[in-house]
Amino acid sequence: MAHVDNTYDPKELSTIKSRMARLFPEGTDLERKLYLAIREYNAFDRSKLDELCKDSFLHFDANRDAEVTAFIADAHTIMNADGQVLESEMKALQSLRKLMEHA
Repeated sequence: MAHVDNTYDPKELSTIKSRMARLFPEGTDLERKLYLAIREYNAFDRSKLDELCKDSFLHFDANRDAEVTAFIADAHTIMNADGQVLESEMKALQSLRKLMEHA
């Protein structure tokens, strides 16, 4: 979500790291993990993005609804971190929501 507008706003990156802290054990180098993920994303074949999203959402288990709700809330927080929500960000979130609902 942070890159939908073709930038990595520092406030958005900070928000992402705060969300990552809930997912990884204390002491994890979140800065390193984030920048490795960004490098992988930048190298990713964008023509396979729909397939990646669908495959990613298929792993949700019985807590799927709670995970989807948390994901959408986190995405909104990241989108708002830089103080503006662009149309491209809203479209991306709507697309992700549709994918998640049909996964």
